[in-house]
Amino acid sequence: MKNVLIISSTPRVGGNSEVLCKQFAKGAQEAGHNVEMVNLRDYKLNYCIGCYACHKLGKCFQNDGMNELSEKMLNANVIVLATPVYYYCMSGQLKVFIDRLTPIYEQVKAEIYLIATMWDPDEKMMEPTIEAMRGLTRDCFEDCREMGIICASDVGGLGEINDKPDYLHLAYTMGKNC
Repeated sequence: MKNVLIISSTPRVGGNSEVLCKQFAKGAQEAGHNVEMVNLRDYKLNYCIGCYACHKLGKCFQNDGMNELSEKMLNANVIVLATPVYYYCMSGQLKVFIDRLTPIYEQVKAEIYLIATMWDPDEKMMEPTIEAMRGLTRDCFEDCREMGIICASDVGGLGEINDKPDYLHLAYTMGKNC
């Protein structure tokens, strides 16, 4: 049994990337894993100020939601990072979260899944977003392995992903097999 942490960065309740997160969670729960899904919109996260006090303290000096999220990251065997794509980049919420992982990124040991959704129908337009996310997951999470990616294109309107059963099934199957 694995501890699965799903991090949704959409600011929209019921956003397309969040729907895929829920499908991943459903599959992982059915496989018998402990699953926790967090929505970054529910946490107060301050910006990293680049002071590097975390290198001396072992944690960020800022007392906000990142303290709780960091503990969740360190206890996870599987981490899913999900974002809507805005102007060909990850959401600002996810970027702030990633920036704040500086004190712990070398300690994270998990299987990694990435989920991104975008209004543009050309899936290739998601490549910059995925590569930006990999800046953390491939280059900083040294003891982690990328296990799967979902790039769901042509889903801009709230809930449009529900009309794309292939993406829903893919998220569920990834969760079931994680």
